[in-house]
Amino acid sequence: MTSSVLLPGFDGTELPDWLERRLRDGLGGVCLFGMNIASREQLRELTSAIYAVNPHAVIAIDEEGGDVTRLYQREGSPFPGNAVLGRLADAALTERVGAQVGWELRQAGVGLALAPDADVNSNPDNPVIGIRSFGTDPAAVAEHAAAWTRGIEATGVASCAKHFPGHGDTSQDSHHALPVVEADGETLAQRELVPFKAAIAAGARTIMSSHIVVPALDDVPATFSHRILGDLLRGELGFDGVIVSDALDMAGASADRGIPAAAVSALAAGVDLLCIGTSNTDEQLGEILGAIDAAIGDGSLPSEAVESAAARVRSLGRELARERDEVAIPGDLVPGAVPGLSRAQVRGAFHVSDAARDLLSRLHGRPVAWVAIETAPNMAVGTAPWGPFSAGVNPASVITPDSELPPPRAGELTVVVGKDLHRHAFAGAATAELKARGEVLVVDMGWPLPDCAGVDIATFGASRLVGAALLDLIGRDSCGSE
Repeated sequence: MTSSVLLPGFDGTELPDWLERRLRDGLGGVCLFGMNIASREQLRELTSAIYAVNPHAVIAIDEEGGDVTRLYQREGSPFPGNAVLGRLADAALTERVGAQVGWELRQAGVGLALAPDADVNSNPDNPVIGIRSFGTDPAAVAEHAAAWTRGIEATGVASCAKHFPGHGDTSQDSHHALPVVEADGETLAQRELVPFKAAIAAGARTIMSSHIVVPALDDVPATFSHRILGDLLRGELGFDGVIVSDALDMAGASADRGIPAAAVSALAAGVDLLCIGTSNTDEQLGEILGAIDAAIGDGSLPSEAVESAAARVRSLGRELARERDEVAIPGDLVPGAVPGLSRAQVRGAFHVSDAARDLLSRLHGRPVAWVAIETAPNMAVGTAPWGPFSAGVNPASVITPDSELPPPRAGELTVVVGKDLHRHAFAGAATAELKARGEVLVVDMGWPLPDCAGVDIATFGASRLVGAALLDLIGRDSCGSE
C-alpha cells in the first residue's frame, strides 16, 4: 500500500529489474525524463513493459509543449510554448496544442503530463518560470490554463496544473533554493489562485505542489503545508483529485532534511503522489518507504492519510488504464503538427522594435552572423537544442561568461541570440559592446524586461518552432538555412 504513493525516476532506456519488481508489488508509477527516451519506438516499448507488470501504473512526464519538453528533448520542441500562446490570445489554439501533446503522449504510452504551468509570471526576474507561463494577467493565464487542460484531458491523458499555490512571483529557483512569495492574501487570491481555480473547473485531475514559502498562508513550504494543500486546495478550492509533489530531490524540498523526511512531511500535509526525482535507486526507495512506515508506526504520520493518498493514486491509475482502452487515438495524427498553427502565427507573438523592423526592411540578402549567448540551462528545461540553433543555424560564435567577443566582419549583420538576457551581466556587457561596433540585432528568446527594454526582438520562447519562425523573420536566405 505504501509504495502506491511513490513516483520515482530512473537511469537508462530500459526498465531496470529493481523497478520492475517494485511495480509488480504495487509501486504507484514512474516519472520519465529525457534520459529515458532514445526514440518514439523505444519509449513505447518501455511504457508497454511498465504496463505489462502493473497495468495501473501512472506513467508521468514533464511535457509542457514548449521549452520544457521530454518527447523532443533531443531535437527541440515543435510546439510554441505557453508564453507565445498567451500572447496569441487564442484559447481555441491553446486547446488544440494541449490536445496534440496529449495524443502524442497517448501514442507513447504516457498517462500523466506534468502540465500545464498555471503560474502567473509577475516577476520578470523569475529564473525558473518565465516563458513557461501563459503571461502576467491572471484572467488570461486562467483562460489558457483551462483551455490547455481541456485539450489534454480529452485525449485520455491526465493534466497537472502547477506549481500550487503559484511560483510566478519569485526570484529564486526552487531546484536550488527555497523561494519566498511575499504577496498578501488578497493579492494571492486575485492573482496566483485564479488560474488554478480555472484548471480545476476545466477538469484537471492532478495539481502539483511547489517548494515555496508563502508567509501569508503558512511558514513552511507549500509541499509540507496542510494549510495550503488541505485547507486551501482541498477545502476552499474544492479539489478532489491527486496532489502530486514537485520533485523531492530539489533543494527547496530536501536540502535541510533529506528526501525520506521530506516524503513523510509531504504525505502528512496532504500530498498523494510523491515525485522523487530523476536518477532514483532501489536503495533510495527502500529508505523512503522505511521512513514512511516508521512515521506511521510512531504516530507522527496518520495511516489514514497514506491510505487515502494511495487510494487516490490507484483510482487515477485505473481511470488512465480504462481510457487507454476506450479513447481512440486519431488515425491521421501527425507528430509535431498542431492543426491550424503556422510559423507566421507564431511570429505574430513576437515583439519587434521599430528600429529592428527598419533594419530588417533594408536587409536585402545581406549576410548574417549568428551569435549565441549561452547561459546555464534552466534545470526544468535541461540541456536541449533551442531557438534557431535547433532549426538549422550553426552559430558563427558562442559567447559565455569566459569567452572573448567575436571580431566584427565587414558587411555582415550580427544577430545576437540569448535567453533572459537581462538576468546575466555578461550578456548585457557583450551585447552593449557588439552594438558599439556596428549594426546588431539583439534577440531575447526568454522572458524580457517589461516593454522588452534593451532588446530588438523578443520571441517569448525558444522552442524549435519559435526558432524557425525567427529565421523566417530574419530571412532564411540571409542566414544560410535551408
